[in-house]
Amino acid sequence: MIAKSKSKNLTDVAKLTKAQAKVEHMRLALELEGHDKRYYQDDAPSVTDAEYDALRQRYNAIEKRFPEFVTSDSPSQKVGAAPSGRFKKVRHAVPMLSLDNAFAEQDVIDFVGRIARFLKLGDDKIDFSAEPKIDGLSMSLRYEGGELVTAATRGDGAEGEDVTANIRTLEDVPQKLKGRKVPDICEVRGEVYMTKKAFLALNERQKAAGDTIFANPRNSAAGSLRQKDPGITASRPLGFFAYAWGEMSAMPEDTQSGMIGWFERCGFKTNPLTKLCHSVEQLIAFHREIEEARAELDYDIDGVVYKVDRLDWQERLGFVSRTPRWAVAHKFPAERATTVLRDIEIQVGRTGSFTPVGKLEPVGVGGVIVQNVTLHNEDYIRGIGGDGEQLRDGRDIRIGDTVVIQRAGDVIPQVVDVVIDKRPRGAKEFHFPKKCPCPLHTDVVREETATGEEGSRARCTGEFACPFQKIEHLRLFVSRRAFDIDGLGEKQIQFFFDQDWVREPADIFTLPKRNAKLKLEAIEGYGEHHDVKLKADEIKLANQLVENLSATFDPEAYKDEFQENLNELIEAKLKGKTIVMNPKAKKTPVINIMQALKKSLAAQHASPRKVEPTLSRRQRRKAS
Repeated sequence: MIAKSKSKNLTDVAKLTKAQAKVEHMRLALELEGHDKRYYQDDAPSVTDAEYDALRQRYNAIEKRFPEFVTSDSPSQKVGAAPSGRFKKVRHAVPMLSLDNAFAEQDVIDFVGRIARFLKLGDDKIDFSAEPKIDGLSMSLRYEGGELVTAATRGDGAEGEDVTANIRTLEDVPQKLKGRKVPDICEVRGEVYMTKKAFLALNERQKAAGDTIFANPRNSAAGSLRQKDPGITASRPLGFFAYAWGEMSAMPEDTQSGMIGWFERCGFKTNPLTKLCHSVEQLIAFHREIEEARAELDYDIDGVVYKVDRLDWQERLGFVSRTPRWAVAHKFPAERATTVLRDIEIQVGRTGSFTPVGKLEPVGVGGVIVQNVTLHNEDYIRGIGGDGEQLRDGRDIRIGDTVVIQRAGDVIPQVVDVVIDKRPRGAKEFHFPKKCPCPLHTDVVREETATGEEGSRARCTGEFACPFQKIEHLRLFVSRRAFDIDGLGEKQIQFFFDQDWVREPADIFTLPKRNAKLKLEAIEGYGEHHDVKLKADEIKLANQLVENLSATFDPEAYKDEFQENLNELIEAKLKGKTIVMNPKAKKTPVINIMQALKKSLAAQHASPRKVEPTLSRRQRRKAS
């Protein structure tokens, strides 16, 4: 699970004293090492890509100002994390280093300028190979005599983990290299990845089996490959793109682009979007092009990599610390992405409120795959803000649009812009439905504000007759925030509702008695290991609640009143207030819901006493 990192007001690095910088440098080193271990060894990152990059940038800025802080143990001098110990270690003949990052177009201009000055050439004299940066697991494949002998992860750059048995199960990895004059020793490097479609399908299977849910395709690919049982790896659809090399007894080509072509002839897949660029302007244009096409790709990328094409110039440029001078990764904004809006669905909430949800072409944002985005309300889709101001310069949102989405921390993603140039011909304005999509097709109205003006939110007028609202109430009733009945969650309540077994909250507590007729144990998924079981003390509590209700009113006769007071019931439970359960009874038990449902599950009920009846919404409307 990726958690939201706590934000702090940090002092500008330029204003830090040496003592302050030393303390922060040590703290950041420990924090970065922890994140590297969770990312590279555990395949379970605990911060977003943007938060990690911010930590790394600040750490590097401190070392740039105080170079005496740099040691051989500094994270800036390391790559990845040490092998986990679950697999045999493999020492790389040529270290697997990482790339420096560029986050802005000016960073790319500076990168090209440094190379031109180093080589004493003009910017337009240098060719660059540019390719999408696959967000997967780096892999080194060693071939001897054309035969695959070893496959190793990057690890800490010097040593990786031996995953040869697992890598042999990948169709994209040839067991024997094709072609003539293959070097005796050949290390092919690239990225193991999982497609978005395969990732989503895998998570569905994991969820159904109660296993680990992966945050993104990179984690699922790494987790799938680093299995002790190669059979598990073979069952998961992993791909491999070749784009680099390690030890070579002979070089078959003299350019980066030439080597990519040679990999293809040997039997490897390479990224078909790789392009040769001849200027910094072409690099930046290619980056924009790939960012816009990102959602259409079936694999996750987080930027574009630029490499000097001539290998002799790469050799002249050499390395700085853990990164090559001749290459850089131009990252996409970590919290933003461009994708396509495939559909708009209307969700009816517990109170009848309509919420439009955008269905997206899946895209990676901030370390997770995003498929849905909130569109808030009708005005938001039309480009109008809550105070009547223009949003997105007044551009409305239409099905088929290419949209820019943003996800910050744990906030639900939202659309921040529309790429009008890519709007499909014939795209029509989205019109909110005038009738509820439920079977009753009740009227939809815009709610009123406190001042009596028309609000922005649309609402179904069906109230509890609307099955969409009814099921949402039941979901809330059984949720952790409310009654929190063990073994009875949203999935089960939806099933019982569809079967017409539970239509009102009171029906929940009669399930054990009715099971002789329902026979849940005979239904697939509800057998010996999956049946809905209430703990003994919860059954006791449920019976006490039903007993209390039954003692004061007939559930069938007062079903409406119970249902109408459901909101108050839940609100009281959440806030620890008391509530009158049956407004029509002469003597009504006042139940403190919070006390009754505390962890001790000791049902402490206040003694019945005479109270003024609480009016239901229906009664309040009649009174007015």
